[in-house]
Amino acid sequence: MNRFSLSPAARKALLIGCMCSISYLAVYVARNILGAVSPQMIAGGTFTTESIGTLSSVYFITYAVGQLINGSIGDKIPAKYMIAFGLALAGVGNLCFPLCAGLPFAGYAAYGASGFFLSMIYGPMTKVVAENTEPIYATRCSLGYTFASFFGSPSAGILAAFLTWQSVFLTSSVMLLLMGCVCFLVFTLFERRGIIVYGQYTRRRTGTASRTEGIRILFRHRIVKFTLISVLTGVVRTTVVFWLPTYLAQYLGFAEDTAALLFTAATFVISMTAFVAVFLYERLNRNMDLTIRIAFIASAAGFAMVFFWKHPAVNIVCLIFAIMSSNIAASMLWSRYCPSLRDTGMVSSATGFLDFMSYMAAAASSRLFASAAHTIGWSGLILVWLFLMLAGVAVSFTGCDTPAKNEPQEGADKT
Repeated sequence: MNRFSLSPAARKALLIGCMCSISYLAVYVARNILGAVSPQMIAGGTFTTESIGTLSSVYFITYAVGQLINGSIGDKIPAKYMIAFGLALAGVGNLCFPLCAGLPFAGYAAYGASGFFLSMIYGPMTKVVAENTEPIYATRCSLGYTFASFFGSPSAGILAAFLTWQSVFLTSSVMLLLMGCVCFLVFTLFERRGIIVYGQYTRRRTGTASRTEGIRILFRHRIVKFTLISVLTGVVRTTVVFWLPTYLAQYLGFAEDTAALLFTAATFVISMTAFVAVFLYERLNRNMDLTIRIAFIASAAGFAMVFFWKHPAVNIVCLIFAIMSSNIAASMLWSRYCPSLRDTGMVSSATGFLDFMSYMAAAASSRLFASAAHTIGWSGLILVWLFLMLAGVAVSFTGCDTPAKNEPQEGADKT
């Protein structure tokens, strides 16, 4: 056999992973455009820093609540419908937002609706990957769309650098509507060819099975520890990155267009986190807990350097390092831990819950950061980010598994 040929399992994983990654890129372009165009919107006088903070909080709340609801639904409805309709309806929301931006409540409703519809994607997507690929490929597929999520920020930054903020939302809307149609057609094809099969894993039920039984199962899978990791990394990967263009403009003194270009360059580097994460994970003998611990320690060190070194170029480099390090811990959560829950039959529900907690933390912190930038200043905010990562270090030492339990072996049997 040709040394470069792929096994049937690898080809199957590649097809599913590519489709999921492309779809998720559209999601994250849409999710990051508000942060990318916020300096432009504020400079235009239509919005203030506080109103942008409120708008982002509304979005994060609807996205978080949607994750909780749609994650549970995603364990019952085929992923094709959840993903395709979620993308298309989010496109409609993004199309409506610029048209009613002058009407505050209508603008909040349109953008919040977009967040809810985008929450239909991730849980069902993780479930379909976990249940239709072998464990080692599930991790790699998940890293693929984790990369797509990080790459969404620089993609949004590129649009913001060359288009008006209204045109950026319109472009995102077209992208979402197109991907919704493509996903429906491709997933239908995958189903007919047996590449995707639903209902292979269900939660074991004994006696009077109830929601309490499911909670016990998740507790045995260390859901509390990973909930805390979800909250802490969610603030950095969502809120800190969201406010990055404003930070560059207000704290480091760059012009709005320069801040947009720097945001694009910075988030492009940050998008490489998925590859750094898998490299570190492999070098640490596939020890998920140790990888997370090192990531939090590095992130705390990075934010400490951001606080002490004010020179713009050095400051940006240290901030990128801190965000990337935190995102390595997030990559382990979403790419390693969530797919490992496939035997529980609750991948979508658990992933939705963790994403709910992540975005509720982001919603609260986004509004607080907007106010804190005027009260304690950006230097004070940097210290807040530092203390959050130190809390992550403490969490990383709790409830650790052995390396052998961290990574199921390729070809593991279904149970």
